[in-house]
Parts: sequence; C-alpha cells; structure tokens
Amino acid sequence: MEVKTSLLDNMIGVGDMVLLEPLNEDSFIENLRKRFDHNEIYTYIGSVVISMNPYRSLPIFTPEKVEEYRNRNFYELSPHIYALADEAYRSLRDQDKDQCILITGESGAGKTEASKLVMSYVAAVCGKGQEVNKVKEQLLQSNPVLEAFGNAKTVRNDNSSRFGKYMDIEFDFKGDPLGGVISNYLLEKSRVCKQPRGERNFHIFYQLLSGASGDTLTKLKLDRDFSKYNYLSLDSATVNGLDDAASFRTVRNAMQIVGFMEDEVQLVLELVAAVLKLGNIEFKPESRVNGFDESRVKDKNDLKEMCELLGIEQSVLERAFSYRTVEAKMEKVSTTLNVAQAYYARDALAKNLYSRLFSWLVTRINESIKAQAKTRHKVMGVLDIYGFEIFEDNSFEQFIINYCNEKLQQIFIELTLREEQEEYVREGIEWTNIEYFNNAVICDLIENNQNGILAMLDEECLRPGTVTDDTFLDKLNTICAEHQHFESRLSKNSKFLTDHSLPHSCFRIQHYAGKVLYRVEGFVDKNNDLLYRDLSQAMYKATHSLMRQLFPEGNPAKVNLKRPPTAGFQFKASVGGLMKNLQTKNPNYIRCIKPNDKKAAHIFTDSLVCHQVRYLGLMENVRVRRAGYAFRQPYEPCLERYKMLCKQTWPHWRGPARDGVEVLLTDCSVPAEEFAYGRSKIFIRNPRTLFTLEERRRACLEDLATLIQKIYRGWKCRTHFLLLKKSQVVVAAWYRRYAQQKKYEKIKSATLVMQSFTRGWKARKILRQLKYEKRCKEAVTTIAAYWHGTQARMELRRLKTEARNKRAVFVIWAYWQGTKARRELRCRKKEVREKHAVSVIWAGWQGNKARRELRCLKEEARRKHAVAVIWAYWRGLQVRREYRKFFRANAGKKIYCFIIQRIMQKYFLGLKTTVPSLSPIDNTWSAQPYSFLEGAHTELRRIFHLWRCKKHRGQFTEEKKAVYEEKLEASEIFKDKKALYPSSVSQPFKGDYLEIHKNPKYQKLNSAVEEKVLLADVVNKINRANGKGSPRLFLLTKSNFVLADQKTGQVKASVPLPDLTSVSVSTQSDGFFALKLKEGSASAAKGDFLLSSEHLIEIITKLHRTGTTAADKDQINIDISDEFLVQFKQDKVCVKFIQGGPKNGTSAACKRKNNRLLEVSVPSSP
Repeated sequence: MEVKTSLLDNMIGVGDMVLLEPLNEDSFIENLRKRFDHNEIYTYIGSVVISMNPYRSLPIFTPEKVEEYRNRNFYELSPHIYALADEAYRSLRDQDKDQCILITGESGAGKTEASKLVMSYVAAVCGKGQEVNKVKEQLLQSNPVLEAFGNAKTVRNDNSSRFGKYMDIEFDFKGDPLGGVISNYLLEKSRVCKQPRGERNFHIFYQLLSGASGDTLTKLKLDRDFSKYNYLSLDSATVNGLDDAASFRTVRNAMQIVGFMEDEVQLVLELVAAVLKLGNIEFKPESRVNGFDESRVKDKNDLKEMCELLGIEQSVLERAFSYRTVEAKMEKVSTTLNVAQAYYARDALAKNLYSRLFSWLVTRINESIKAQAKTRHKVMGVLDIYGFEIFEDNSFEQFIINYCNEKLQQIFIELTLREEQEEYVREGIEWTNIEYFNNAVICDLIENNQNGILAMLDEECLRPGTVTDDTFLDKLNTICAEHQHFESRLSKNSKFLTDHSLPHSCFRIQHYAGKVLYRVEGFVDKNNDLLYRDLSQAMYKATHSLMRQLFPEGNPAKVNLKRPPTAGFQFKASVGGLMKNLQTKNPNYIRCIKPNDKKAAHIFTDSLVCHQVRYLGLMENVRVRRAGYAFRQPYEPCLERYKMLCKQTWPHWRGPARDGVEVLLTDCSVPAEEFAYGRSKIFIRNPRTLFTLEERRRACLEDLATLIQKIYRGWKCRTHFLLLKKSQVVVAAWYRRYAQQKKYEKIKSATLVMQSFTRGWKARKILRQLKYEKRCKEAVTTIAAYWHGTQARMELRRLKTEARNKRAVFVIWAYWQGTKARRELRCRKKEVREKHAVSVIWAGWQGNKARRELRCLKEEARRKHAVAVIWAYWRGLQVRREYRKFFRANAGKKIYCFIIQRIMQKYFLGLKTTVPSLSPIDNTWSAQPYSFLEGAHTELRRIFHLWRCKKHRGQFTEEKKAVYEEKLEASEIFKDKKALYPSSVSQPFKGDYLEIHKNPKYQKLNSAVEEKVLLADVVNKINRANGKGSPRLFLLTKSNFVLADQKTGQVKASVPLPDLTSVSVSTQSDGFFALKLKEGSASAAKGDFLLSSEHLIEIITKLHRTGTTAADKDQINIDISDEFLVQFKQDKVCVKFIQGGPKNGTSAACKRKNNRLLEVSVPSSP
C-alpha cells in the first residue's frame, strides 16, 4: 500500500514560512539555516519556493524523485522544486492555463540550475515518442549553447549568466512539447572589452582556444596562449572544476542537435575569433598639418588577419578607425579620430559585434525549436533573470537591472493578491483588503514618459550641445528633488546637504528592497551605445555571410539619419512586453538565495542571507500571505490527517468530508474565530492552531502505535501456533502416503514378474510352430529350383549345338573369299611394276637433259658477272679520279653526310612497310633504329596518329559528331567524380524520351514550348516537407527549361537559362540534383529545385552545353559534393547523402530529418 506523507510530517524547522511562529526576520533566517544544515534546501512561502544553493550535488534530483513528485498535490510531500514544476505542468495540461515560472536571485544563487531542473522535470514527465523526444532534446540542448556565449566566471559565480532569458515552451493538447521561443534581455556586452579583477570574459573564448583542433585554430588564425589576447584576463583564465576543452566539445554537439549546419558553426567561430583579433589592434598618434592628432594602427598584422576572417578590405576598416563621417540632411562632414576615440570605436565595434552575434544565435535557435503546427498552443514560460543588485559601485547596468526587479516585484504583489482574492471568492469567504507597500511610485519615478529618470536620460542623450553625466545629474536634481524615493546631495532638498554617505556625483533611490547608491559616471555613454556609421558601413561591405544580417544599418542604400533608440529605451520596451506577457499567464515563483560568498558547501552566512531576503521581499511576501488565513487545506486530506483526534470520525467517517471536519473541530474545542469553512477547503487563521492540532495528532499517533503493536504481537503468536498445527497435520499425511506407496510398489512388482513368465511361455510355443511351417515351405521351394535348373541346362546345350553349326558355314565362306582376293591382288601388282619401269627410264633421260642445260646457264652467268664486276671497278676508278680533289679537302664530313642521308633514306623506305593500321586505337609503331632519330621518330608517330584521327573523324555525320561531343563533355564533368558515370557510358543520349512531337497526350505542352526541345524526360520533384517525390515533365530548350505536370501537361515552371547559376549533385550513384537559381531573379521567388532522374548524366551534360554555347550566359557551375545547401523560399535546407540503402528496394531514398536537413540514403555499391 502506498503511504502518502505530508508537508508537516517529519518537518525540519518549518517547511512553509507562512506557518512560522513568531514571524520576524531573525526567526525567518534561523529557519532557513536549520533546514540548510539538514540538506533541506527548499522552503515554501505558500506557493512560492525558496531555493538555497548547496554548492554541491545532493541525491534529491534522481529519476526516482521525479516519479515521487509526479501527479502529487503541491503540499503533499516535503518542499521541492519538482513540486512547483509538477503543479505548473498539470495546471497547463489539465486546466488549459498558460503558466510562467519566475526565477530570481543574485548571481551565484542557482537561477540557471533551477531553470534547468524545471525543464528537465517537464521533459521527464511529458509524453514519449521520436518527434517528442527530438523536441525535448533540442530544448534542453539550447542551454549549453547560450551558456557558452552568455555566461562567464565572476567573483560570485563560476558560471554566471550575464544576460536575462525568458523561454516560452509550447505544448499540444496532450501536454507534449511542440517547440519553444527564447527571448534574451540585456547581455552584459561591456564584459567583452573589460572584466573586473578575478573574473573572466565569456566562456566561449576560453573554450575555443582550449578545445578546438589545431587545424581549426589555424583556419581561424588563433593561438592557444591566452596571454596573446588583450580581451582575455589572465588572473582567472583557468577555473577549478571547469574543463573548457570538454565544454567546447559539448557546445559543438549541442549546436548540431539544435540544428546548426557545419558551415554555420564555422561562421560563428570566425566572428568569435574576429572579436579576439579586434582586441589586439592598438593605435598610435600621428600629427597632421592642422595641428590635430590622428590615430593610426600600430601593428597591422592583427588587423590584416581580422579582415581576412571577415572578408573586409584592410584599407576600409583602417580608415573607419581613423575618421568619422557625420551626416546631416544633405551634408557630410568627415573628422579625424584621436587615439582615445579610436580605442572607443574599437571597443564599441567589439561589443556590438558580439552582442549582435548573440542575438543572431538566439534567433537561429528559435528557428530550430519553434513549433511547426499553426494551431493554438499551451505555453509554459520560464524566466531566468538577474536578481536585485546592490554593489559598492553601482552603475547604469545595476540601475536597469533593479528597475526590472521593481517591475517584477510589482507584478508579483499584484498577482499574489489577485490569486488570494480569487481563492477567497471561489471558496465563499469574505475578502478584506490587505495593506502592503505598493512600489508603483518607484516604477513611475524610473519609467514615467515625461519626468522619469529613463526619459530624462534619453532627453539628455538626444539634445544638442555639450552632454555629460554631470548635466544629467543636474537635471535629475532639478526635476526629481521632491520625490520621496529620490535622494541627491545637490538637490533642492536640504536634508541631504550634509549627508556625507551620499557623494556629489551620485544619486540614491529607495527601492522596495532598500536604498541603492548609483554613480552617474558612464550613464550617458552606456545609454547612447553608439557605433560610428563608418564602422557599420565597413562591416556591411564584408563578404562574410553573417555580417550583412548583423549590421543592416550599414547598407549605403538605406541610410537612416535618425539616431538609433537608446539602450534604456530598448530595455524599457522589452520589460514592458515581458510584463504584458507575464500578466496573461498563471505565475509560479522560485526565489534563489546564495548562502555564502565563498562558493563552498556547509557554510551559511547570516548577514548575506538576510541581505538577500530583504531585497527579494520575502518577509513582505509572508505578511501578504498571512494577512488573511495562514493555512488552508481541502476537507478530504484534512479529515484523513486528523480523524484520530475524534471518536466519531475514527477510524472511518461515513458522511461528507466537510461534516466530518466540523465534528472534528467542535470535538477538539477550536475557537470559531480561528477557522472558516470554504466550499472545498478549511481555512485556519493562526499557525498556533495548526501546531496545536499537530501536537495532539502526534500524541494520538503514539497511542495508536502502542495499540497496533499489541494487536500485531497477538496476531503474530496466533499465526505461529496455527502454522505449527498445520505443519504437524501435513507431516502425518505425508508419512501415511509414503507407507501406502511402498506397499503398492511391492504388489505391483510381483504382478509384473508373473505376467512376464506367462507371456514368455506363450511366445516360445508360437515360435516353435512358426519354425515348423517355415521348414516345410523351404523344402518345396528347393525341389522346384532343382527342376527348373535341369530344364534350363538342357535348353542351353541345344542352343550351343545350333550355334556351332552356323559358325562352320561362315568360316568356309570366309576362306573362299580370301583366296579369291589374293589372286586379284597378285594380278594388280604385276601391272604396276610394268608401268613403273617405263616412268623410271623417262625420268632418267629428263634429268640428264636438265643437268646439261644448267651447266650451260651457269657458264653464261659467270661470264656476265665478270663483265659487271670489271665495269663496276672501272666506274669506281673514274669516280675516284673525278672526286679525289674534293675528298682531300672535306672527306670526313662528306662521307658522314652521305652515310646519314643513306640511313635516313633507308629508314623512310622501311616505314612504308612497317606503318600500322588506320585504326585510332592501334598503338603499335615500329622500333626506333638509331638514337639520333628519336625526335623524328616520336614526331612522325604523333603526326601519323593525328592524320588517321582526322581521317576517322571525317567519316562521322553531324548527328554522330554531336553525340560524341556530348559524351566527351560528360567525361570531363563526371569521370572519377560521380559513381553513376561508368554505367552511363554505354547508354546513348537519346534526348527526347517522351517523343513529345508524336505523342498526342503532350500536344498542349508542345504548343506551349515555342523552341526546339533538346531533351524531354520524366523527373521527380522532391518535396522539402517529407522528402517524397512527385513526377514532373522536364523539357530543355536553347533558352530555358520547363517543368510540367505529368498527367495534364500543364506548365508548372519555366525558367530562363540565364537565371540558372549552378547545379549540385552528389559523388554517389544516386540520381538527385539541385538546380540553383540566381538570387533576386523572378524565377527564384519559390526557391531552387531539387529533382531526381534516371538520366542525370545526360540532363546535366545538355544543361552545361546549352549554357556554355549561349552568348549572353555565364558558364553553369557543376558542384559535386555529398552535402550542399538548397534554397526553399526563405529557408536554406542542407541535403546530405549517406551510404547504406533503404530497407525496401535498391533505389536512393530521401527523408526529412528536421526543418533544415534532408537526408538521402544511397544503396552501397555491390
């Protein structure tokens, strides 16, 4: 049986401050200390949760704890942040009430961790499913990204949020998360340029330098040494317990889960690196002719590297640091900047660049986590914002932070009182007005549109003339002097003239949490937050993809001469929007308190906690809650808890719960003025009455425990006796069964022996009879066999005799035939010998005649040869006599030239017989005879090959030549780049696969296309919503391509080829391709086209040839990559190709992974 506990059970101190007696500041702090010492870090003030930071891990956030608080009443268990999260979630899911959870407290109090716990609890208790889990993971993983870029190490907190965050989590009607929207408030961008002693810059700078790979740092032109960057403080560069390298990997992984593309992550890191490089730029003065100093960059190396990262011309940015252009109507005035102004411009650029990058990150995360459905959603908002700040030196940042807390306190009081009043009315109890401090007068002092401090600050910033912080203070002293919550030593109010705790350059405001002294130094500059227009325009000129989005005011075509809104005005508008949003939701409050400044466990500093209790207004909260009835509880749990105090209600009350409570309170003699009956709850005015009931219940429980122990012991002894009795009966029964079983087994064994002997005798008798019958049958069979054998042998002898008689006749006939043949042979041989003798005689006579003729011919040849030899010798002698004079002068050279000429003549004559065939693919060629002919030999081979290729090409028709040119161009584009290419080599390029001119189905489409159709095919157009394809007709002409509906032939899109900039395909064997259109063209209104086709190689080849031959068209780029971006209307979607085919089929399949990713699974090659 499940045992339910209560807030009042085993209570350490008081779990709900509303029940604290006596109620004063000391008892309040003491109660917090007592609970903190016993690891009870959560305490209630009604429905408000006070959270103490334990500075260590506690075993109270486990999955078991989540299940323990799931679907439980708020006061049913001990105080916990899970109870508030569960109450808010169930109200949103079951009652359809939008919720908001407001988390406040000073830096280091645990606000960020509290918001994480709330989100993790909601993620754990809501529905399950692939899409739901994906949304929950994206919502949770947005925290590491924002913490890296928006959190920093301070003296109070190693992971301090330096911005305010409000997240609206949207749910469907079942309570499953659909998405979310994040709003950020007042990033502390001044930290980028300067950090107080003992503090660090934002985490991302240290994480990037510590965790990025060497290649990444090289690309970003960074070094791991923190000391090389002026914007990074060195005294706290490393923090105990923080692993920056591991955090960087976590941030990269979180950005991937949220939906950042790899190129977007690289762009963000480039801007972070640019901020670091910007801090290293230093200036020196340079005198001009007019006597004024002009700033110049000292070392231009960092400036050069920063410009390379952002894609800015170095001269443009260098001029922006040296000059400032002021525009007024039609005039432009350019003034030089001195060194101080240049450093101001540099820091202003760094702060604005980082601040706008952070805002872009929030917007980009919102794009990924926003809900896709357009229906109305239930909303739970989580506000994690700075608490009230009171430092030794308070400036503009503390002023607007405290203004925000004043507004939150105002809405807190209003909503708390409204909730109390609604409950009283709902329960039918008379409502009495509660007196409380209304801080609306303080809010009016700050935000009044005419006389408010922010309005006067804006007026000072915008008025012409000399404007300083002192003039602003003078204005405050003039206008706000009589205000009861404003104090200044220079005001007209004489009572502060001698107040030495109030310096001349300061003013003091009496907030609801106490008095805060503000130093006016820097108020005007921080409120202006000016970035020179020259720097904005320089940033807009950058080729970096994000810069134009971050600095839209730098567009020269949209110059706005109006001053941008001030920081105070923007923050006031943001706070106003936040307040309107919160007033539409049911509020839930978490007040975070830091127990000590040492960030150590088990230390409770009374003064520090007291200070926070005051400025959080917790005592005021308790007083408002206790102004009516301190405790209220539904009748059923109240009766269940205290029913043992009255005999009429114990142990069971049979009537309505309210009647039972009335009987119970009457029997306990509780005064009537101490309680009131509502419609569903009992209201108790004084906590002492409740504690009295608890004491009586505790005493009664002790008596009941004694009674229960007595009854239990009797039951235990009685049960033991009955068990022994039952055991004895069981043992006796088992023994009797065993004895009878043994007797039965002996009888059964004897019976089996007798049965076996009887069956054996019968079996042997039957066997003897069967053997006798078998012997009789075998005798008959033997006699028959002998008879049949005798008959067979007699028949065999008869057949053998007949065979011998027949063979004798054959032998005699054969001998006679042989004799006759031999006689004939002898006659033939005699005739042959007579003919051969005649032939031999004739051959001998012919041989003698031929030998005589041969001897005559040889003699005549010898005579002729002798004449030729004599003539040759005579001719040689004549030649030698004639040319002897020449040979004496240059004989060697003449002989060499003669020999060379003869060798070359012989070589060319030899080529005539060894020349290869006319086939262009025949690679044979005769060997090189001499080394000096190497050049000629190679050149002749090349010329011959070109000649036969030309001769071969001359045989082509124009159509065949065009086909070969397309195949050649396809080879240049896709060979060794696209896995699909080899299978397309053997396939002819047909062009018109639809026979569009012949098919009457496409008559309407044929009339719509005026030009000649170069290619007509069916393709699939991919839908970005689900990754599925729909068939379309693809037509290509010389000037445009057309997509038409396959069934009706209706033209869906006609795109001129000049609007087509590039085509993207993967390296794998799929048929997907993207047609990317020129930005700003009329055809690009609906975005690019993602198609797939079985004839991808032919389509892209013809597109490339058609685009290349057009005179007014740039060449179409072919991008071959496994990951590319496609523009769909206003969004860019990444198409990613992976190996591993789909479960069914062998074709590539496209699937939508998220809003910005389509994944194509390509089957692995067999």
